[in-house]
Amino acid sequence: DFSSTDLLTDRGESLGTEDQRALVDLITEQLEFANVIILNKIDRLDAQGRRTAHALVRALNPTARIVESNWGQVSLKDILDTELFDFEKAQAAPGWARELRGEHTPETEAYGINSFVYRARRPFHPQRLMALFKRDWPGVIRSKGFFRLATRMNWVGELSQAGGMLQHKAAGFWWAASPPEDQARARRHIRDWDPQFGDRRQEIVIIGIDLNERQLRRRLDACLLTDTEMRRGANTWQQLPDPFPVWRLEQET
Repeated sequence: DFSSTDLLTDRGESLGTEDQRALVDLITEQLEFANVIILNKIDRLDAQGRRTAHALVRALNPTARIVESNWGQVSLKDILDTELFDFEKAQAAPGWARELRGEHTPETEAYGINSFVYRARRPFHPQRLMALFKRDWPGVIRSKGFFRLATRMNWVGELSQAGGMLQHKAAGFWWAASPPEDQARARRHIRDWDPQFGDRRQEIVIIGIDLNERQLRRRLDACLLTDTEMRRGANTWQQLPDPFPVWRLEQET
């Protein structure tokens, strides 16, 4: 199921006609938010299979307690009255959120888990980025973050990929696109405000198992505007081919 591209509607599990969530998104969100995770049917896996299952869970949630079981047989003390749940900690638990905050979890490396944060100030060329979105990302099991397109200077793009499903949408607007008085307030809280771009940037967490970080960085760098394209200026960028759908904020749809 983690490699599935099915929507919840395909499985008859949606909340209604407007619920267009992907199955893997629901699975991932549950794994990232949990404080106890049960790996059932563990007897069906060999040693490598167990290692992979643990690696997948640890990549998504480095702090959860993992309980192995067969036939759903779990000690009640492992799941009842554990006093482990803390809402604020649960919100901060996802592996991608920890990486974004610079809280790398070295213990995950024992499972072959690699992670890094891709950062850049230059905008992406929309056509090259869309082509990358449509290709396989070898070894990657989770990526999440924000990006900027050269053709949409004011918009914040959001990337969320889990398993076999990659999604992108509008997340709002950059502070650098806001009125001067709002920008002034924002700059007091943004340490890395850029003189040219403000808070506009690429910031994407990538987590995988035995992934090739150097190769992935090269592929993302190739999607950025070149020196020649940068010199042409923002007015010219608006003419670049842009295959992304029209962006609207969720409350507008």
